Amino acid sequence: MKLRALFIAFSSVASLRSLLRSSTRFAVLAVSLGSALALPAAHAAAPNILFVLSDDHSYPFIHCYGREEMKTPNLDRLAAEGIMCRRMFTGAPQCVPSRATIMTGRSPVACRMTRFSSPLPRDEITFPEILKKDAGYFVGCCGRTYHLDGSGRSPEASSQVFEEHHLVTFKDRFDYVDASGQDTLPTKINEFFDQKPKDKPYFLWVGFSDPHHAWNTGKNPPDPAKLKVPGFLPDLPGVRNDLSAYEGEIEHCDGDFQRVLDLIKERAGLENTLIIFMGDNGMAFPSGKGSLHDPGLNVPLLAWWPGVIKPGGDSSALISGEDIAPTCLEAAGLPVPERMSGISFLPLLKGAKFEKERQHIFAERGPHGSATFNEGTTASGVDYSRCVRSARYKLIYNVTPNLRYTPVDSGGDPSWKDITKAHEDKTLATEFEDLWFTSPRPVYELYDLQEDPAELHNLYGQKGLEAATLELKTALQKKMILDYDYLPLPIAGDAKPKGKANAQPKNNPSRAEQFKRLDTDHDGKLTKEEFSARRNAEDAAKWFKARDVDGSGTIDQAEYTASTVPNPPKK
Repeated sequence: MKLRALFIAFSSVASLRSLLRSSTRFAVLAVSLGSALALPAAHAAAPNILFVLSDDHSYPFIHCYGREEMKTPNLDRLAAEGIMCRRMFTGAPQCVPSRATIMTGRSPVACRMTRFSSPLPRDEITFPEILKKDAGYFVGCCGRTYHLDGSGRSPEASSQVFEEHHLVTFKDRFDYVDASGQDTLPTKINEFFDQKPKDKPYFLWVGFSDPHHAWNTGKNPPDPAKLKVPGFLPDLPGVRNDLSAYEGEIEHCDGDFQRVLDLIKERAGLENTLIIFMGDNGMAFPSGKGSLHDPGLNVPLLAWWPGVIKPGGDSSALISGEDIAPTCLEAAGLPVPERMSGISFLPLLKGAKFEKERQHIFAERGPHGSATFNEGTTASGVDYSRCVRSARYKLIYNVTPNLRYTPVDSGGDPSWKDITKAHEDKTLATEFEDLWFTSPRPVYELYDLQEDPAELHNLYGQKGLEAATLELKTALQKKMILDYDYLPLPIAGDAKPKGKANAQPKNNPSRAEQFKRLDTDHDGKLTKEEFSARRNAEDAAKWFKARDVDGSGTIDQAEYTASTVPNPPKK
């Protein structure tokens, strides 16, 4: 009887869905209402996962994010029926290290992928491999190259190493691997589903070339005169023309995205399917691709999952490229490996309380493309830098500041030519002069993103920002240590005491140990009373005030253990 009742209920839902489909012209996905009626029972099974990655695609360049001149109806519809996230930041402003981060749930530094031409080490496990091994998924990728089998196999000295040591690994990792380009997607997606066993869920990574430089696929791009020039770029004719071509290519991507959805719906349906659309890194414009400023790292992120993600979601939570892998694993009902530093944002997608919401995102920059190093090398080819960003502030740490800034990929475009001419004619606004033509560049850049979202005014060293600077440096220090970063750390160690080497003053344990001992209530901060224990009251009051950098009335561990104090009491 229970089976018969269940069959009748299922048949009724199926009939209603059929009726809705015949009587209503559904938009992009054609399953939203019908799937919602069938859930949550349908989600007892692991979801199919479609991961679509556009190339060099900065936020906010989709109509739904506020670019009114753009025509992206299909991506807009995905956002309306799902959730759009405004603060997704990739692990690097370049294709290869960013994709390594997405696939492994680890930073490019941690997974040894900061050199653009590196292959992903065989012992770095991608999350689709875990889906395949532990949840029985059929996994594949198709379209634009996935970039993780080493893009630098020439010259012969390199290709011999790749062959001898079997460094091309993705055909061993995935069930289906294609890198033939965006134009072949219909054929390759059909091949993928022809090979997929009917009883298995799937993970499919679809790669677009759009809107990678050069921008030539847009058929009817926005009028350059009518578009809005973002604040991080000067309003010059060449900039407007390049922006128009760039936006036209994203519009072309929007059409191809719809064709991918139509084909997958035909071959496999879209019920119980998690769709994630995002950019791999930022746009090839000044301060974009190759730069640790937001236009190089902040990319679109749209997600859709009928019956799970409520329509109309709009989030400004900080999300990292490291977070895609743990999110997909948890969506499939799998545990997240401890080696992954990413944080699952599945609660955010489900509309639940996001208790582990990030306070910081991190990114790195290293060599780009096949660049080597010589006396003419500029920052577009090689640049060693790191950044940390909170909701309000960003710190960029430049370890090679003497390398002159040039944009990645677009140095010969009208935008950079017009900018360079304005610089030579001394008509370029001061903030852009400081940003792109100062040499050497500053070692540290600090931006108040609330007051200066375009990141044009470096505030590093200014009075009143000591606490924000210390917070960011401390967070970056921790990240670099845990990732085994090879660059010098941003916070230097204490100077060695004079006298006998390695001599330690009597009764002088580390300040971290002192902090733990003084923190008697174990709440992670010291009150004035805790701080003043067993010391002269007047001296303690002065030092408490000096170390309470943020003026909160308590001292946290970072403030207590800081090697320097902004305004120490006079002796």
